[in-house]
Amino acid sequence: MVSSSKGGSASDADNSSGDAPESQSKSLFSEGEKVLAYHGPRIYEAKVQKAEFRKNEWRYFLHYLGWNKNWDEWVGMDRLMKYTDENIVKQQALDKKAGVDKNSKSGRSAQAKPKSSADAKVDKEEAKTTATKGKKRKADSGIEDNPATEKLIKIQIPPCFKKRLVDDWEFITQQNKLVKLPRSPTVDDILTKYLEHRSKKDGMMTDVVGEILNGLRCYFDKALPTILLYKKERPQYREAVSDNTSPSTIYGAEHLLRLFVKLPELLAYVKIDEETLIRLQQRLLEFLKFLQNNESTFFLSAYDGPKITEGGGKEKDS
Repeated sequence: MVSSSKGGSASDADNSSGDAPESQSKSLFSEGEKVLAYHGPRIYEAKVQKAEFRKNEWRYFLHYLGWNKNWDEWVGMDRLMKYTDENIVKQQALDKKAGVDKNSKSGRSAQAKPKSSADAKVDKEEAKTTATKGKKRKADSGIEDNPATEKLIKIQIPPCFKKRLVDDWEFITQQNKLVKLPRSPTVDDILTKYLEHRSKKDGMMTDVVGEILNGLRCYFDKALPTILLYKKERPQYREAVSDNTSPSTIYGAEHLLRLFVKLPELLAYVKIDEETLIRLQQRLLEFLKFLQNNESTFFLSAYDGPKITEGGGKEKDS
């Protein structure tokens, strides 16, 4: 999913936690237990920190292993799986489907992480804890030794957009709705409008902003089919985007916002000096502010409902 970690995003993928009835007397997962957890379309290793029975269901507070505690979140039983060889194979299969390079037996990737946090940099406390676990932990995780994780750019997603990302996940994965395509304005249109806006405001800085916007367009076109779509959106993508069409001329603000959740992870592997990184971060925040100021114009107020077939039933997702 493409939402913030604190927004409580989840996956529309199936899980194997079972359909056993929940009861206050028995929980499938215990505090301190190592588990596998869905987050968006991927599966990650996590540890159950707390288990509480709330509103007739068990809720679990997770810490994703190897990641900053800002990723920690409460999840339902439907997000969790037992840490078994069978489920690890499922995790590896999803990583392979996503095109992620793996360097450990557990199937975790060097660049995989739970989605949608603006605070992904590993803090000192986490690093200290990691160091005490020795070299084996580093070799198994494939994360701590990667210098890219030390300079993740921070992009603070405004609260109104965090809510949009959660609603976006809900509409698509739970209500079977879709963003109607082609969108208007498209991502291209929005980037052009922003360039015009900055040109009037800054004048000589247009070239710098234009270069950043071209980069955003390139990242969007490459990332959309691989990491920005939910499974239920893929048939629509295949219908809407041909080989010679750029996604940025078809999709709009809803999917562009998802890119900003993934940008820190993507930019971590680009060779860039710290001063330039800080300036880039500021430019991206300014662009998000522009999106926010034009939210009612750029974003849909409602998604399309499920399609109805001639037989009167809902069209089945492929």
